[in-house]
Amino acid sequence: MDNLLLILLCLTGVIAAIIGGMYFRQHRALQQLTHALQLQMLNQDLFTLDTSFSSLKPLTSVLNQIHQSSLFSTERDKLTGLTNRVGFKRKMLAKMPLSEGMLVLVDIKQFRFVNDLFGFIFGDKLLKAFAKRIENLVHKPQFIARMNGNEFLLFFPNELTLAEMLTMKNDLQQPFEIEQQPISIKIQLGILSLSAHHADVSLMLRRLDLALKKAKQLKQPIAFYDQDDDKAQYRELLIINSLPNGLKHNQLYMVFQPKLDIQSGQCQQVEALIRWQHQGLGLLSPSEFIPLAEQTGMIDLLSAWVLDAVVAQQARWREKGIYVKVALNLSSTDLDNPNLANDVATKLTKYLVPAECIMIEITESALMVSLEQTIVTLNQLRAIGVKIAIDDFGTGHSSLAYLRFLPVDEVKIDKAFLDDFETTLAAKQVVKTSIELAKSLGFEVTVEGVESKSVLDTLRSYGVDTIQGDYFAKPATAEEFEHIYPQLNHLSA
Repeated sequence: MDNLLLILLCLTGVIAAIIGGMYFRQHRALQQLTHALQLQMLNQDLFTLDTSFSSLKPLTSVLNQIHQSSLFSTERDKLTGLTNRVGFKRKMLAKMPLSEGMLVLVDIKQFRFVNDLFGFIFGDKLLKAFAKRIENLVHKPQFIARMNGNEFLLFFPNELTLAEMLTMKNDLQQPFEIEQQPISIKIQLGILSLSAHHADVSLMLRRLDLALKKAKQLKQPIAFYDQDDDKAQYRELLIINSLPNGLKHNQLYMVFQPKLDIQSGQCQQVEALIRWQHQGLGLLSPSEFIPLAEQTGMIDLLSAWVLDAVVAQQARWREKGIYVKVALNLSSTDLDNPNLANDVATKLTKYLVPAECIMIEITESALMVSLEQTIVTLNQLRAIGVKIAIDDFGTGHSSLAYLRFLPVDEVKIDKAFLDDFETTLAAKQVVKTSIELAKSLGFEVTVEGVESKSVLDTLRSYGVDTIQGDYFAKPATAEEFEHIYPQLNHLSA
């Protein structure tokens, strides 16, 4: 009896030990699985589970499948199947520190026109074919990613020579046939050498963007990042970030370039030009900060300030007996504002300035951005009495087919047309024909950039109404203009 009890106790102990061991192993396996899942949630790496407990294998298998599906959806481009920006950054982070090789950012030029012309389905097929072509390059990249619509990023562990990159560019530009439609493309490359400019992943990608931006600005097929590109971007950031503060502290101001009325020989009009005496960068050209304001959405702020400054100055001049029309420039963004005419009318009423004292100048390129809306806006401006001029007339942006329908009063022939004016007959003939065309359509004509009496005399014989340029007067501040205004009206034309 005692032996039987002892045997039962031993069996009970063995069973308890087995159950305890199984529980411990399962508990440990679950802890490992939990830890592995936590790690993969942090860095999206594959997780592994070191366990021989067979009952957990189906669970780990399903979790791996779910994880793989999640990785594909978050790190893969759905259209091409390539890695996306998130996946590319993770792969690069896994290789850090990285100081060898090169990154290449490929941009398909003017790709949106493919979508506009053939449709988005066609464009998607072209992108898929382009992605496949990258995968089949002779010098195959180690990583390929589609960064956004028409940009692809390539990582090469070893730097390619310039000749190899040109060959790669030419291979990628070979014509495609999509839906039995032959189509040709052009690409641009931004390149970052990691041996010279390695950094953290985010900084390297930003530098690569700068390289591609440089290629686009210089209209070159290939551009390499160099250290000065960071300085250029820093300058742009400094300019645009300090614009609101510059307006607040009167760093921006207007100058006014007088125009000579040929018939009367007097100054009856001036053009308002913006200037910026930046606190840290000195005098900035509007050709530098206005495009930045347009690109960053700050042009509305700048245009509102210019409108107020010009109309307020008109009011001060009229109180002093100075009666001139002031022309100011607007951008294509301003023309998209459906309340533009109301805004102008409100300013005129506020300062008690008649509408005919203001002329708004719009470049040909701005006119053609959204022609139908532009015509509506221009008609609204003319309805309140504001005059309209086409700036840079004849620079080739607009179509003569539309010109006769535009509600404008004046055209300004760009100063570029006066290049070689005094030395070649062809240059004179181009200017003369442009003047005759504009006047035949009922427009008054101003010519910019007149810098000599001989040019002025020739233009007078062509029937020009107004000239503008340093020969007559240079741009002046409001106070300077008040001093020279009497003299300008006593000059002989």
